[in-house]
Amino acid sequence: MVQKAKILLVDDRPENLLALEAILSALDQTLVRASSGEEALKALLTDDFAVILLDVQMPGMDGFETAAHIKRRERTRDIPIIFLTAINHGPHHTFRGYAAGAVDYISKPFDPWVLRAKVSVFVELYMKNCQLREQAALLRLQLEGGGGKAAGAESKEPAGLLAELSARLAGRRGAGRGAVQAAGRRVRGRGRGGHGGSSRTQTHRAAAGAGRAGAGHREHLVGAVAELTPRRLRLAGGRRPIVLCVTRP
Repeated sequence: MVQKAKILLVDDRPENLLALEAILSALDQTLVRASSGEEALKALLTDDFAVILLDVQMPGMDGFETAAHIKRRERTRDIPIIFLTAINHGPHHTFRGYAAGAVDYISKPFDPWVLRAKVSVFVELYMKNCQLREQAALLRLQLEGGGGKAAGAESKEPAGLLAELSARLAGRRGAGRGAVQAAGRRVRGRGRGGHGGSSRTQTHRAAAGAGRAGAGHREHLVGAVAELTPRRLRLAGGRRPIVLCVTRP
C-alpha cells in the first residue's frame, strides 16, 4: 500500500484552514493543520511533508519569518513552500516571498483549481523522490548482503549503477532548485529596472515559472531513473535480478 504524502497548512484563521482542506481533499493526501508559525515548526520536527501552504500575514511569527526558519534547517530546507496572502502591497512582497525560498506566491482570492493543480505537482514530485530513495536503499541492502568475495566482479555493475543513481538524483535536485531561484531573480531584476510590463504581469510570470520549474524537476527525476530501468542487476550466488521500475505519470 502506497503511503500518503503529508501537506502542511499554516494559517491563523480557522475558516481559511477549512477552505484549504475542502480544496485539497480531492488529492486524497494527509492534510495537517497549523495555526501559527511556531506550531508549524513543531510539526516539521517530527514529520516529513511534500509541500507547505503558508499564510504570510499571521500574528507573532509571520510567514516570511517562518519560511526563514524552515530554510535554515537541514531537515526541512528542501520542502517547497507556497505563500498565500490576502495583502497586496505591490511587487516587493512577491519578491520578498521568493527571496525567502518560496516556490510560488499566490494572492487571495485564488482559483481553487489552480491551487490544487500546483500542489499536486509537488505531491507527485515528493512521491517520486520517496520511490527513488526506497529503491536505492533496497539495492544497497542487496549489495551488502551478497558478501564481498562471493559477489566478485559481478557486484561492480550494481555498485556502479547505485553510484550513478545517487549522482543523478543529487543533480536533478540541484537543477530544480536552480530553475526556481533563476525565475525569482529574473522577476526581481525586472522589478528594479522598471521594465517588462506591469507588476501584476511580472508576478504571474514568476508564479508560472516556478510551477514549470517544479514540473520540470519531476520529469528530470523520472527520466534519470527511466534510463536505468532496462538494466537488470544480477548478483552472484543465483539471486533473483533486481529491476528498478518507475511508472511515468
